[in-house]
Amino acid sequence: MNDRPARNLGTILAEIKDELQTIIETRINLLRTELRDKAAHWKFAFPSAGLALLFAVVAYLLINISIVALIAVFIPGPFRWFFAFLALGILWLVLGGIAAYVGIREMELKRVLPRRTIETLKGDKVWLQKEMSKPI
Repeated sequence: MNDRPARNLGTILAEIKDELQTIIETRINLLRTELRDKAAHWKFAFPSAGLALLFAVVAYLLINISIVALIAVFIPGPFRWFFAFLALGILWLVLGGIAAYVGIREMELKRVLPRRTIETLKGDKVWLQKEMSKPI
């Protein structure tokens, strides 16, 4: 009837243990590879972003001083520079609050976890549940 030799429970459990170790090692290697790829990208992206941020800050300061000078031309009185800086500061505060709200909302909506690894682990969980429900 059955050409396969009968196996004892110890052999079956040892095979399951070996397969689970292989699966876990594969998933850990997948996670390491994914994180290594991201880290290689970050090594170039972060210094470039830092330099861009430096130039943006300098430009921002120069533009703000120019805008304050322009506003001060239209305000009469000895405190015109104070009110010009105050007006522009309030404008940037409102715009910064809006940007912070949008940024925080985006981070909450989009997760920063390694998606491929998580999806693979979910598939493994389903496969393992099916395998465990099969009769021996």
